[in-house]
Amino acid sequence: MPAPYSCDLGKKAILAVKRGERKIDVCRMFHISRNSLDLLLKPEEETGDCQASVNFQKGNGHKIVDWERFSKFVQQYGDKTQGQMAQLWGDNVTQQNRA
Repeated sequence: MPAPYSCDLGKKAILAVKRGERKIDVCRMFHISRNSLDLLLKPEEETGDCQASVNFQKGNGHKIVDWERFSKFVQQYGDKTQGQMAQLWGDNVTQQNRA
């Protein structure tokens, strides 16, 4: 996944648009896509800041939390299919790992 543009680049691009530069010219000047420029402008208009969002990804809630129990379970039932293991494990665990 590509890294977000630096805030410095974002500020320069935003200032160029506020100065009256056409968006297409700003995109060419900073070698960014029009979509990227719009994505830089949106939070700046809403919050006044161009910082990238951080810590918004929370990840998946894992169904299996007791790894010691799971390790023993796998040793005992490792010859079963995923579906069979899910049924034997219980706790609303499915073969597809869905919520």
